[in-house]
Amino acid sequence: MTHGNPELVLKRRPFGSWLLGPAGQSPKRLRIRLHVLMTVFSIGTNLIGAFVAFVLAVFVLPGPSLLDRLQLIDAIVIPLYFLFAMAVCYVWSSRLVRRVTRWVDLDRPATRREQIATLQLPLWLTLIEVLLWLGAAVLFTVMTVFMQPENALRVALTVIDATIITATVSYLLTEFTLRPIAALALADSSPPRRLLAAGLKARTLFFWAVGSGVPVAGLMLAAVLALIEGDVTSTRLSVVILALGIVALGNGCLLTWLSAKSVVAPVRSVRDALSLIGEGRLDVSIPVFDGTELGSLQAGFNRMADGLRERERIRDVFGRYVGPGVVQEALSSDQLGGEERFAAVLFVDLVGSTELAAQRPPAEVVQLLNRFFAIVVAEVDRQGGFVNKFAGDAALAIFGAPVELADPAGSALAAGRALTRRLADELPEATAGLGVTAGIVVAGTVGDVRRHEYTVIGDPVNEAARLSELAKTAPGRLIASMSAVDEASTAESDQWRQSDLVTVRGRSVPTRLAVPQ
Repeated sequence: MTHGNPELVLKRRPFGSWLLGPAGQSPKRLRIRLHVLMTVFSIGTNLIGAFVAFVLAVFVLPGPSLLDRLQLIDAIVIPLYFLFAMAVCYVWSSRLVRRVTRWVDLDRPATRREQIATLQLPLWLTLIEVLLWLGAAVLFTVMTVFMQPENALRVALTVIDATIITATVSYLLTEFTLRPIAALALADSSPPRRLLAAGLKARTLFFWAVGSGVPVAGLMLAAVLALIEGDVTSTRLSVVILALGIVALGNGCLLTWLSAKSVVAPVRSVRDALSLIGEGRLDVSIPVFDGTELGSLQAGFNRMADGLRERERIRDVFGRYVGPGVVQEALSSDQLGGEERFAAVLFVDLVGSTELAAQRPPAEVVQLLNRFFAIVVAEVDRQGGFVNKFAGDAALAIFGAPVELADPAGSALAAGRALTRRLADELPEATAGLGVTAGIVVAGTVGDVRRHEYTVIGDPVNEAARLSELAKTAPGRLIASMSAVDEASTAESDQWRQSDLVTVRGRSVPTRLAVPQ
């Protein structure tokens, strides 16, 4: 069900209802959809409003009967005016919508002035209906004055009450229909401050007044008319109050429901999008279709999502340069310095890189190095280490820092053996010497507070580099120190055998070498 899946809800109902279609629909399809919805809502709302006003004025409110003296001219003028008003409203509204939203057809963003005009469009469309309803109030009141003057007040006040209620419902439905246009106008921006002056508070108070105040005014009107007539029976008065109560309850329920929907829709879109953010889906944005503080909330969510995406992108790029473990270390502490750790070191150095640079074009050399380092990074990552440095044609990989490993020496030795196999199979034109050792190093951040890096310092680093030099001329291109083999797990140490005792350059203590079986 789409109701319980935030991703499907945002995709299929980005504006709060399937009636409004998906985001990104073509301008032509959008105009057809809005044209149909606005026409249906306008005719339905005004037809129901006119019917209720007629029933109240003729059958419900106290006073002389209008039906007994209803003339042929009344039966002709009333439906004719309704048809005339609907035709005028249709043409006027269509032209106004087309003019205000011309920027949609031009396929360009709306200017600030066009944003304001677009968000005020429901108000102007509603004022057109109010004007036509007031025209009906004047026309029918004048007709009643000439033919039934005692009923003129009843007709005038009934039509005015119906005008207020119908216009309010029409405003909410028009605002609902124009959400996709509002979202296009507010793309990548917040609602203009000019529209936030009244805001959600004023709109809520207004709808409360119309939903509660106007029906109460209708009851007061019934009481006034009953006092004027003077001879209203208790049964008649009970019927009047009962009928007006039903209208008041229905009107209040409808306005409250529509008003609540207009508030809930943008809040729900933010809620669904936050659920996706919580699941790690940062590629989320929601359409901003509300001109009040709720629109600012939607725009604020989009800015937050943009910031999270940018932060994640920086973190990803940072991690590619220094490794995810170093990123986590840097985020948890920005202190300079380090700590002693037992770690294994793998040093990989390309053989004959000077000749390669002299014999091949620079672009070809770079491509070769990238293929070479891709294999190195893949195998180091597979064993839980991280490549700390790329030094020209060499790479320094650390196992056991900053992320602790259960068997750092075994992981480094296994990575070395896997690398020799893969380089021979996948990149035979690039030969490398690999040196592996293990011991106590100082791992931490060195540099200045303005610019520093994570590194490891210690005798094992120097020893691994020297062992890689020896490995360049060794049969298997891989040499480890026996101390690293001794620290490894039995499963890995069984893959190695002891070799010569040598003193490598730069060290005074001899190193017992080990080579793969």
